Amino acid sequence: MSSPAVPDSSPSTTALHMCPLCEAGCGLSVQLVDGEPSLIRGDRDDVFSHGFLCPKGTALKALQNDPDRLRRPLIKRDGAFVEVDFVEAFAEVDRLFKPVVSEHGPLSCGLVIGNPTVHRTGLVLYALDLAAAIGSPNVFSAASLDQMPKHLSVGRMFGDFYSIPVPDIERTDLLVIIGANPMVSNGSMWSVPDFRGKAKALRARGGRIVTVDPRFTETSKVADHHHHIRPGTDAMFLAAIVRVLFDEGLADPGLVAEHLVGVDAVRKAVEPFDLDEVSRRCGVAAADMRSLARQLASARAAAVYGRLGTCLQQHATVTSWLIDVINILTGNLDQPGGAMFAKPPAFAANTAGPPGRGEGVSTGSYSSRVSGAPEVMNQFPIACLAEEIETPGQGQIHGLVMIASNVALSSPDGPRVERALAKLDALVCLDPYLNETTRHADVIIPGPSALEEAHFDVFFANFAHRNVARYSPPAIPKPPGVPDDWETMVRLIGIFSEMGPKVDVVALDDDLTRRSIESSAPGQGGDIMEALAPRVGADRRIDLGLRTGPYGDLLGLNPDGLCLDKVMAKPSGVDLGPLESRLPEILRTPSGKVELAPADFVDALSGVVDDISREQPECVLIGRRHLRSNNSWMHNLPILMKGKARCTLLVHPNDANSWKLVDGGVAKVTALSTDAAIAVTVEFDDAMMPGVVSLPHGWGHDGNDTKASVASQNPGVNFNVLADPNRRDALSGNAALNGISVTVRMVRRPSDE
Repeated sequence: MSSPAVPDSSPSTTALHMCPLCEAGCGLSVQLVDGEPSLIRGDRDDVFSHGFLCPKGTALKALQNDPDRLRRPLIKRDGAFVEVDFVEAFAEVDRLFKPVVSEHGPLSCGLVIGNPTVHRTGLVLYALDLAAAIGSPNVFSAASLDQMPKHLSVGRMFGDFYSIPVPDIERTDLLVIIGANPMVSNGSMWSVPDFRGKAKALRARGGRIVTVDPRFTETSKVADHHHHIRPGTDAMFLAAIVRVLFDEGLADPGLVAEHLVGVDAVRKAVEPFDLDEVSRRCGVAAADMRSLARQLASARAAAVYGRLGTCLQQHATVTSWLIDVINILTGNLDQPGGAMFAKPPAFAANTAGPPGRGEGVSTGSYSSRVSGAPEVMNQFPIACLAEEIETPGQGQIHGLVMIASNVALSSPDGPRVERALAKLDALVCLDPYLNETTRHADVIIPGPSALEEAHFDVFFANFAHRNVARYSPPAIPKPPGVPDDWETMVRLIGIFSEMGPKVDVVALDDDLTRRSIESSAPGQGGDIMEALAPRVGADRRIDLGLRTGPYGDLLGLNPDGLCLDKVMAKPSGVDLGPLESRLPEILRTPSGKVELAPADFVDALSGVVDDISREQPECVLIGRRHLRSNNSWMHNLPILMKGKARCTLLVHPNDANSWKLVDGGVAKVTALSTDAAIAVTVEFDDAMMPGVVSLPHGWGHDGNDTKASVASQNPGVNFNVLADPNRRDALSGNAALNGISVTVRMVRRPSDE
């Protein structure tokens, strides 16, 4: 079996790699001493990140050496985990799932795809194959915890779930950021390493940045202006801006106009949004909304970008849609300096097939068994997982495969999720840690470390601020006997395809790849497989994706085009240039037009109108993110956990005075809808909008049966204990994890400890 070449492990060498720990995907220069990572810096020659690196990238050394990271599988026997080899682990998976499928059928099984999956090439490239082999509609992914509204909104507008326009930051004059904090995230669904540097350059050339957020964030500190906004009111705020554009004759789509349908429907739909009424509810002055609309319409090049805060609310899909409506009506869609579409080198549906028209997207072809949630992107909301396990009847989930998912901390009502997991007949987790979720597993299968795996960006190139192609071979060799991620996935596919745990992985991979090729190129499978030889596994799929992609060599028909060999010959990547206008080529809608006013989105605006007159809660809770953290992944790495405690409740001093809170004391936070409560340390912060408190997501490492020595010393509290699983965006099913109505009451002063 061929595998990627690894650098020579002489006493002192340097290997280039890509950081897989966040969406920026920065290039790394890894100094090796005796084959082990000694120092990690940014690769100055990397065509995408140009030497930039945040603290997470340097922490890959700590991750590699973490004694708590699993190197071998664990099997639970008599209630306790024992270490086994990979052969025994796969045999146990087969033994566990055979009776489940035999007794209850394949519909009793499910698959959960966690966020880190898309950062691991071998996992993401085979996830759909595994879902097909399991043969159940019960597929859940982290997308329904943070981004499904954006996928749905662009899917309906442009015809593909991944056609997400992103700010062309290096050429824009006005950047409006709503519910996002790219100074901390380096972009989310917008891969933009070194946002600070790019923001500085934007302002130096006379451009401006405006932030709209309930918190004066790290990004707000480098902006020119900030507007506090009440959580959950973004849709009415944006609709009011759209109304200003129409009322003042500022709506001018420019060059995009000929590709639009639905302008009049949008005009009519926003008529009920009176600026003064919206202002009273959302907290942004009516004059400021008018001013912002005028600035967006008059700027030479402008872009509106919204992210996590806009996706974690009950009107999330409408909010995501209205962001692009504004980009379109101000003439800033698909124009340099505006909101533009990336052109990935591989794996992008909007670069394949006939351009300019397609089948579009569909949702709701089937629904979840218990609450009837419609599928979106062939997935159910993760918020439905617990009920699907707990509720008896035909189709009840009895067995589950989880790929890199810590649902106990990431899902609404984590305690209920944990109770449900404990009831399963079979739970197999692909994960490098014994954590709050995997402690309930029957089998835990780790993969190679990030530095031991080859890496190619399959997912985030769809949202990159610049088009590039990069491939990283392993920086260091993996230990003997440890399968690559793709091998683990193919072996699981073999088990669920009734071929058993000893399936010939290469032969099955050949068959899977050949069938995939034949589905799009009937009769050509053999010839194309021969052209890709001798590669196997993930590398073969990458090579196929590159060669048949928009810059590819077309399997020899375009000798100057890309293939994996050419990309590998450029260790710091191939620069494919800045974003370019792609309309109408990018469209895959049946009409061949940008669908500006999908009927269900327009209908959903009535619910936003109703919210304008609703009473404002005394206090609502929102999440936040830190530069040294990414969900629950990295809380066991000492280098990232240095400094003061970060899992604190940020409270405006005026609210703290009203609620009789003490800085550094412990408060009880209670969700009004569920009565769930947590106790957390209070931190005064005048960056918060009054009436809004903030707690980071992904904490709660207090289990005594996990193996995370650093995380357990800094456990924090689980934000999602307070989240109601039934509180979701109606259109996409995304969990509404922000804007939770809570009460905050003092329970212990610092002097009491």
